[in-house]
Amino acid sequence: MFKFPKKNAVTPEVLTKFIWVSTFMAMIFALPSIALFLGIYFSTGNLILGAIVGFGVHFIILAFSSRISRFLTELMS
Repeated sequence: MFKFPKKNAVTPEVLTKFIWVSTFMAMIFALPSIALFLGIYFSTGNLILGAIVGFGVHFIILAFSSRISRFLTELMS
């Protein structure tokens, strides 16, 4: 993933890339799950179904977190 330079020589570029990749990953993990949960809840009124689908999508996306991280890191480079 991230290749930090040797001892205490972390550059601002590496930190900036780290922050942006982390921010994008947080949005990728959270926003689709929240959107599905709220969409199902407001359209059907069924809280349980919305929660199950939202959590399911969230954990499916988490299963691919290493690939997503690798893709975003390469994209930012």
